[in-house]
Amino acid sequence: MTRLRPVDGTPRIRLICFSYAGGGLGPFRAWAPDVPDGVELLGVRLPGHGSRIRERPHTDWEPLVDEVTGVLGPYLAEPHALFGHSFGGRLAYEVARRAGARHPGRTRRLFVAACRTPDTPQARPYLHELTDARLRDAMGAMGGVPQEVLRDDRMMGVLLPVVRAEMRLAELWGVRPGTRLAAPVTALYGRDDPVDGAAETARWPRFSRAAGEVLEVPGGHFFLDAHRPWLLDVIGARLGGD
Repeated sequence: MTRLRPVDGTPRIRLICFSYAGGGLGPFRAWAPDVPDGVELLGVRLPGHGSRIRERPHTDWEPLVDEVTGVLGPYLAEPHALFGHSFGGRLAYEVARRAGARHPGRTRRLFVAACRTPDTPQARPYLHELTDARLRDAMGAMGGVPQEVLRDDRMMGVLLPVVRAEMRLAELWGVRPGTRLAAPVTALYGRDDPVDGAAETARWPRFSRAAGEVLEVPGGHFFLDAHRPWLLDVIGARLGGD
């Protein structure tokens, strides 16, 4: 866990962020200057990323959620919201379920971006089953990875196993036993997203007993940077209301 924007004194609420498969905390670091006052911004760094690059990425959901909720335990016991993009959206939902059971009422909102609902079948073919070369091409077509990184064989040799492991988790993820969330859900999808667009995200409000909404964002699967001001306005308004 990394504090991306600390606050003086006790935060009004914490926003805990989870990145896409293979992604780091860079997109969320860029949010820090524009996060509303009183909101502490946290980023979750998983095995295989950044300072944890030598650690093997998780290959099963249960140990991953166990680790993350264990690290975040003290923060989940206080007012917080969760934001996750793509694979990170799935992880944020799983953390929200655990937090709701252990710390009722502390999760004030779940934001899921570019993330299908648990009951929406994953489109085939699975990206995690592609060869390294084809997976690399698919990553380039989707965006989210700079071209200079895609062309760097050494860097891709480190990144591809992490991307493959987290894509596998994302693609095999489905309905898991449990009740609906008590927290409201805000789901966001890219208008031109070929992976998790309008149809794949439409049912997110059904996974909450509170208010739910589905919002369209211009762009494709990776809209975190291209539409950052609009996205932060949406998040700020919801956290302000909470």
